[in-house]
This record gives sequence, structure tokens and C-alpha cells, in this order.
Amino acid sequence: MSTTLKPSLGPLHLWGIAVGLVISGEYFGWSYGWGAAGTLGFLVTTILVATMYAAFIFSYTELTAAIPHAGGPFAYSRRAFGPTGGLLAGLATLIEFVFAPPAIALAIGAYLNVQFPALDPKTAAVGAYIVFMGLNILGVRIAATFELVVTVLAVIELLVFMGVVTPGFSFANFALNGWAGSDRFSGAAVAGIFAAIPFAIWFFLAIEGVAMAAEEAKDPKRTIPVAYITGIMTLLVLAFGVMIFAGGVGDWKALSNINDPLPQAMKTVVGESSGWLHMLVWIGLFGLVASFHGIILGYSRQFFALARAGYLPPMLAKLHPRFHTPHRAIIAGGLVGIAAIYSDGLVNLQGMSLTAAMITMAVFGAIVMYIMSMLSLFKLRKTEPLLERPFLAPGYPLVPGIALFLALVCLVAMAWFNPVIGAVFVGFMAVGYGYFRLTVQQRANAPADALLEAV
Repeated sequence: MSTTLKPSLGPLHLWGIAVGLVISGEYFGWSYGWGAAGTLGFLVTTILVATMYAAFIFSYTELTAAIPHAGGPFAYSRRAFGPTGGLLAGLATLIEFVFAPPAIALAIGAYLNVQFPALDPKTAAVGAYIVFMGLNILGVRIAATFELVVTVLAVIELLVFMGVVTPGFSFANFALNGWAGSDRFSGAAVAGIFAAIPFAIWFFLAIEGVAMAAEEAKDPKRTIPVAYITGIMTLLVLAFGVMIFAGGVGDWKALSNINDPLPQAMKTVVGESSGWLHMLVWIGLFGLVASFHGIILGYSRQFFALARAGYLPPMLAKLHPRFHTPHRAIIAGGLVGIAAIYSDGLVNLQGMSLTAAMITMAVFGAIVMYIMSMLSLFKLRKTEPLLERPFLAPGYPLVPGIALFLALVCLVAMAWFNPVIGAVFVGFMAVGYGYFRLTVQQRANAPADALLEAV
């Protein structure tokens, strides 16, 4: 059975994936950062994180264009640091992309619960998994076209939200007690700025997943850089716009611990019976669906790439005989995500809501992957100077150095403020390393892959 993916995606599809992977982060999740840092403190956090992401994407694009592999960070780190380096990046990416969807699925459930109070959000979340795993199995071009449509609708909806709430916006509302619940900058405000890092990262988390569609992209060395750069610019505008407008329409504290901050913010301006509000709830689902659907595509390609290289059971690398999609990998990630939805007992150890805990776990994986990717960039510049690089990181080595430094700061801050979830993350990595040590022969029997090996 074939284990080669077919290229069928153009630049517009890739932009849709880049923005769609992330855009749910503009709809929910980020407002938990207000609870930790206040509006002004979280604005500082977001500026810091946005700087990291801009530097990261302009640097990461060099790797993606030079090594267009479905494994993304796994492939770059394997080529730079060998099998163990590939394992570290691959497992971190897998954790990021497997734990982000449950958080999004729960938000989909929360949005549906607004319209159908009798519908249990967890039941709705499981239903979302079943529907969108099925759509991903049907074919990557169908999945990517759907992703593009819902992403465009989600972007339009965010612009509509900003326009509708503008008459009710007041910067005084936004700034009131904006430093970790106080009107004064203090040591507590500094702590809040760092504690809020996972929720600022949620604004941009998973944009790097476009790399995992590289094998299915037409002319990836040209189209992926275009998708990444236009994608990050789109998301920067939307993230700051949504956060500032939502925080200035009333009491921002009422929005800081819920999964549907935008409908609640709009309700303050237009009232509960307004058609604008119902439109936001329904069309707002497109933003959540775009990310949920796109990240399923991302995690399935990471499972597929790791299995094809012998890092996971080879059965996960099998493609559907009719649709030519990694159907087993899609199902495997879905089963893990559904189990996470019902893991309340575990996340109570951290004292967080289930959604916040899933976000934090995903962010741990993302930050480790960002660090490994930037280290791979520096290493490959030295060890493979002749590698064809259709896109060069601007401002090298300063720009990737900024991305690496800020990622390290984020990792230290997250470990300090989230020790229990950090320990669970390390536990997952340790289990993966144990499997890695036990399956040396499995990797030796894996098919040769020139993109994984230095030349």
C-alpha cells in the first residue's frame, strides 16, 4: 500500500490552512489571559508573543521551503540533529496538534450550547470530531477547499464583530484595572504578564502546521512562503483588533473565564435579542471549525510522517486505498482527543478549567517545537551551506535569534506557572522516548527518505 502523499494544493488553499489552523484562537481561549494579567498586562504579553511569532515564521519558512516534508519540524530536527533530535521535535509537535483540538471542540460545544441549552458541550465536541475526521478522510483537496471557505467566512465575521461593537468601545473600559486586576503596574502585574503567555500564544498557535501539508502542495518552495507570510500578517491584525475591541465594550472581567467571549462582548452592545448576536454565534462557529478541521489535517500528517519513518507503529502510515489520505492517523489522533475531553480528573490537579488545561498542554508542545526548529535552522546553516534555500530568513542570525530567545523565555515562564501540566508533558515525552529506544529495528526497516538525512 502506498505511503506517498499526492500534491494538489495551491497557494490560496495553503493561505486558508495557515489562517484557518489558527483563527479559532481569535474567537476564544485568549481571554483567559485577562484573568491572569488584566487587559493592559495581557496586551504586553501579546506584543511579546506576536514579536516571537513574526520572527519565528520568517525564520521557519526557510526550513519549510528547503525541506518540504509532511513531518515538518520532525524532518528539520532529524536532518539537523539525527534520530533523537527528530524524536524530540516530532513528539512535541504531536502533543501540540493532538491537545489543541479538544480545546477547540469544547469551544464548539459551548457555542452550540448558547443556541441549544439542552445540548451537552462534551457530546457536541465528540460529534465535531466524528464529522471532521470523516471530512478529512474524504480527501485533502476537499478538506482544504472546505477549510478555505470557512476561513474566509471566519475572517469576515471577525471584521463584522469589530465594526458592530465599535460604537460601544471605550479605552477607559479596556484599561480599567488593567494590570492583573489593579490600576497600578506592580510586581503582581509582571507575574501576570508571564503567567498569561499560553493564552497569548493561543492567538497564533498552529500556524506552523502548514509545513505538514508541504508534500501535498504544488510547488511548495514557492507557495508555502507566500502562505506563511500573508497568513501571519492576517493573524496579527485580527488578534490585536479582536482583543482590544472586546475589552473596551464593558466589564472585561466577565469575559475572562469563558469559552465564548465574542458573543458575550457583542451582547453588551447590541442586546440579547439582536440578529447581530445570533449571526456571530452561528458564523463564529466557522472560525472554530476552520481551526478544528485544519489541525486534524495537521496532526494526522505528523502521525503519518512519524509512523512512516518508524517512530510510531507503521500501521499509522497506511493510506486509504480510495481517498489516499492517512485515515488511520486521523482516527488515532481523534481517539486521543476524545479521551482528553473527558479527562477532568487530570486537569483538576492544576486548578484550571478543562479548556485552559488543554490549551496549556498544547502550548508546551508548541514552544519545545519552536526551540527545536530554530536550533535546526542554525545547525543546518553550518552543516549544509549548499542546501537549496528558496527562501532565506531575513536578518539572519538576529531574527531567528530573537525567536529562539523569546521561545526560551516562554518555556521557562510556562514551566514556572504550570508545573503540574509541565510534568505531565514531560511524562508524555518520556513515554515516547521509551518507545523510541525499544523500536530501533522498526526504524531500520522504514523506507529510505532523502529529506530526513543530511547530505
